[in-house]
Amino acid sequence: NEEAVKAAWGDVEASYQRRMDLIPNLVKTVKSYAAFEKETLTAVIDARSKATSVQMTPEMMKDKAAFAKFQSAQDGISSALSRLMVVVEKYPDLKANQSYMDLQNQLEGTENRINVARTRYNEAVRIYNTSLRVFPNVLTNNFLLHLEPREAFKASEGAEKAPEVNFE
Repeated sequence: NEEAVKAAWGDVEASYQRRMDLIPNLVKTVKSYAAFEKETLTAVIDARSKATSVQMTPEMMKDKAAFAKFQSAQDGISSALSRLMVVVEKYPDLKANQSYMDLQNQLEGTENRINVARTRYNEAVRIYNTSLRVFPNVLTNNFLLHLEPREAFKASEGAEKAPEVNFE
């Protein structure tokens, strides 16, 4: 079960890496069409920088504070990308650019992959954590292994509210 958690975490990291690899291409494309909205592009670049500065190791996955810091960095990039997508809705010329549309589709697909990877990770964590509490595993763990439960991904603060889109 612990190996399943590690494998699921690897899928989460691979999905995040794909997003990190796509962002420079997105930024280049948008910059070429959008000298305006520099602040939004800067926010995306800064969020990517913060997200790549927080690296998770298998040992750190057991540390709730480190896990929360990693999730917060990833939430920041999701937020910045959401703001960028709203900007695109305001500027039809940018939206009509085929290379931008291709990148947007890639990012949407990546965000979906991240969600699937997180869901699978949470399921692996649920199975792992449950296995630590059932008989006879609970005895083996208490006396020999001393394994700690893992943290699952949680929704970001404010995620229960739909984002407000204002085209005024």
